[in-house]
Amino acid sequence: MTLYDAVVLAGGAAKRLGGADKPGLTVGGLALLDRVLVACRGARTTVVVGGRRATVRPVAWTGEEPPGGGPLAALGAGVRKVSAEIVLVLSADLPFLGEQTVPALLDALGGGPHEGVLLTDPGGRDQPLVAVYRTEPLRRELALLATEHGSLTGLPLRLLTAELDLARIAAGPSAAFDCDTWQDVVSARARIREHGHVLDEWITAVKAELGIDLDVDTGVLLDLARDAAHGVARPAAPLTTFLVGYAAAKAEKDGPQAVADAARKAVALANRWADETDGTEETAKPAGTAKPAGTAKPAGTAKPAGTVRAEGTVRAEGTAGADRGSKADGAKGTDAG
Repeated sequence: MTLYDAVVLAGGAAKRLGGADKPGLTVGGLALLDRVLVACRGARTTVVVGGRRATVRPVAWTGEEPPGGGPLAALGAGVRKVSAEIVLVLSADLPFLGEQTVPALLDALGGGPHEGVLLTDPGGRDQPLVAVYRTEPLRRELALLATEHGSLTGLPLRLLTAELDLARIAAGPSAAFDCDTWQDVVSARARIREHGHVLDEWITAVKAELGIDLDVDTGVLLDLARDAAHGVARPAAPLTTFLVGYAAAKAEKDGPQAVADAARKAVALANRWADETDGTEETAKPAGTAKPAGTAKPAGTAKPAGTVRAEGTVRAEGTAGADRGSKADGAKGTDAG
């Protein structure tokens, strides 16, 4: 695995959001900043440039001087805090960055000649804040720009990317989607609940909330829940998956493999349980076994006068029509209409 540090830019005035705390806005119940931190959890050190706040992962904090100097100044402040030869640079407003984007950028940089690799969005536009850079060339160009212009404050990112030898890879349909406006936030919250995405997004949010860094086959767990629900009883599904997770946590082996092993045992048990109940009681009885005494009704037995209803209520013969629609005292009008 490529060793890298990460710099996440989480400052800015968010003018198009009316000055809202953009990194703290939630999509799928998880703050935008936390969603980005989950995507770069493989970083050795993660530096967040912006105001301090609670996060799902430990990070180092810094800020540009003076505050509000723009993305290039913020990047300069963040890069001063990293030590790896490769630095991943991300903005904090990427709700759909995904777990495959970062490895794709790192693989594209590899041992090749380029000084960085950045993502291009579906429209072909460069995304310098979804990129990996070799740290020394990045520092060199930042220092040259600061010398040339007096500081990095207010400078556009294109001045940096124009001086670096960069490769580019195309983003998927959502990886470069960012939340600059309230409409972007609304769209992201709707998209995350679409069929085909909602389960993966929910699991990602739950793992982040619980501090779990574990990749498991959700299909295995869903199949287990189905088998437990159908073969035993519906409430058995969540209880069984909980017990599988508990057993996996206690197992002295790799996490995903422990989950798979526990799930396999539970599925086998559910199938054995279901096999026993697939047949009727009659098929399980020894041949010729009679019903227990008293269970058979003697031939010609008449119903006793006064048919007993549910809850022990007795209706006298001949009153079937007379008490239709009547109610117990204190319950009048409860079924009117």
